[in-house]
Amino acid sequence: MNIPSTIAIDGPAASGKSTLAIALAEFLGYLYFDTGVMYRAVTLEAIKSGKTTPGEELCVALAERLVIDVQPPSKEDGRFCDVLVNGADVTLEIRTPQVDANVSVVSAYAGVRKALTKQQRRIGLKGKVVMVGRDIGTVVLPEAELKIYLDATVEERARRRFVERQAEGDSLNSKKVLQAMSKRDQIDSTRQIAPLQPAQDALIVNSDDMTAEQVFTFVKNQIEKNAAHPAN
Repeated sequence: MNIPSTIAIDGPAASGKSTLAIALAEFLGYLYFDTGVMYRAVTLEAIKSGKTTPGEELCVALAERLVIDVQPPSKEDGRFCDVLVNGADVTLEIRTPQVDANVSVVSAYAGVRKALTKQQRRIGLKGKVVMVGRDIGTVVLPEAELKIYLDATVEERARRRFVERQAEGDSLNSKKVLQAMSKRDQIDSTRQIAPLQPAQDALIVNSDDMTAEQVFTFVKNQIEKNAAHPAN
């Protein structure tokens, strides 16, 4: 059976792409690589420098200088991978609210995207990887053997994020979650460099009326079907 060695999963925030990627990586025995962790790592290091709002010049310099690696998880603390910056484990640090609030701006900087794309390709081209992001199939790894674009309406995605944050103990307002989600979509889809959009040859899956398990089963079946009967 000819299973794809490189799988790219793109889509907007809270579409379920990370959940799908984790399940696929576990099923296939591949590395789970959410490329967003690299942007978070740069954002974290910029914040550590004392900047309340990370500026473009600083962030580009950091993206070009830092060595960011993503490896299989070394600890059983809920992580799905290790994120290392110059060898130091920052897996948990990159998930702080301050990083959350600034990562969209940092990820829109052209110089940051250019520098991190090189690092992402370094990992992705090794194969046996499920890569997640917003421009994997279009920019980072256009040669991926399987490209998936997972989508859902902004209302459904905001509902999921609200439920997720409630479960974590956050007291967020559902209206504010929707507003933040819409703003994130606007930034991601209109940026000049690598805007969010499906690759021309991507398998597009709308998850509005599907559970995470149903999405995984659908994609797994597609992989097995295509592997058993590859296109001529």
